[in-house]
Amino acid sequence: RCENLVEVYFQLQQQVMAASAELGPELLSRLLERFNEVLSSLVKSSFLVEKQPPQVLKTQTKFQASVRFLLGPRLLKAAPKPYVVRADMVTEKQARELELSNYSNTLSESTGEIMHNTVALETNPTSETCCANFKNVLLKKIKRCERKGSESVTEEKCAVLFSTNVALTPSNISIHLQVLSLPIVVIVHGNQDNNAKATVLWDNAFSDIERVPFVVAERVPWEKMCDTLNLKFMAEVQTSKGLLKEHYFFLAQKIFNDHSARFEDFQSRHVSWAQFNKEILPGRGFTFWQWFDGVLDLTKRCLKSYWSDRLIAGFISKQYVCKLLSAEPDGTFLLRFSDSEIGGVTIAYVIRGKDGSSQVENIQPFSAKDLSIRSLGDRIRDLEQLRNLYPNIPKDQAFGSHYNSER
Repeated sequence: RCENLVEVYFQLQQQVMAASAELGPELLSRLLERFNEVLSSLVKSSFLVEKQPPQVLKTQTKFQASVRFLLGPRLLKAAPKPYVVRADMVTEKQARELELSNYSNTLSESTGEIMHNTVALETNPTSETCCANFKNVLLKKIKRCERKGSESVTEEKCAVLFSTNVALTPSNISIHLQVLSLPIVVIVHGNQDNNAKATVLWDNAFSDIERVPFVVAERVPWEKMCDTLNLKFMAEVQTSKGLLKEHYFFLAQKIFNDHSARFEDFQSRHVSWAQFNKEILPGRGFTFWQWFDGVLDLTKRCLKSYWSDRLIAGFISKQYVCKLLSAEPDGTFLLRFSDSEIGGVTIAYVIRGKDGSSQVENIQPFSAKDLSIRSLGDRIRDLEQLRNLYPNIPKDQAFGSHYNSER
């Protein structure tokens, strides 16, 4: 499309030049000036990030990225030598200033030190693409900005600015090209990864495409949050089985700390960034996102096939489990994600006394480490007090395909 537009531009320019005598010098110079503006705008908008840098970026770690100039094969044919694209870190404030100037300002100073940050913009005649591939870039260090209020370093967003100057043939106009990557959260230690991922997730899910960098809403509709958690869960775990209505109900009770509302009541509510990943859950030592991310990690590493076979109730409260199981026969059980620990799955089962009274027991949660030693299926087979998966499926029938052949 860009190439077609640029062809139209050149045809128009030729027609105007052919009619220059009739147009007169004043109108001709106005038209040619307008042509240059149009060409410049088209060229600038055809400079794109093709492969984004990682959105959570650790210092002293190599990463890759690439930019592509869609009009390169058409406009840089006669360039005597390849142009060089440069990568610099910019703060949110710098990104905002660049946006306000419509990317006509140049960067005054980089906010971090990037090694191997210049690469040639090369045209590949076979694929007819013009790209600069950054293969082993390294962010050596980052200069932190002044933060707002209670903002933590993992809430600070920056970006990589890719820039170059090109002279276009045949018109020989010099144009400064620059493009920003998606927002990036820079971390210096692995334990910041979880909170950085929350910032990136919130920004990717809830920001508008046309926006001032990197403004994003503080509060979003709960329904939108449900969609986001579901997409994230399915993508991370790589399963086609998403979250169900009852899972959303449990997650709403958890994030809003409200156990009296009905499912419908949550539909009209808004959830804030603070509720998502700043405020500690009541009686716990972690936020909602830290807990959810732990579930994601555990499911991805150890429970993918069980989840995909719908053998895990998962997002369900202890109280509701008691209500479900207390009327069931002895040995009925189900699996839910631990409320009290990050990244744990627990088995709740019912024991019936001789007098017919029932008691629901919860086995201490299994972590990913536990399940790497002995799988969930084998643990369920080992535990003789477990008989039927709720509501009424014999455990060997439900979990048989997950047992290892060795006893």
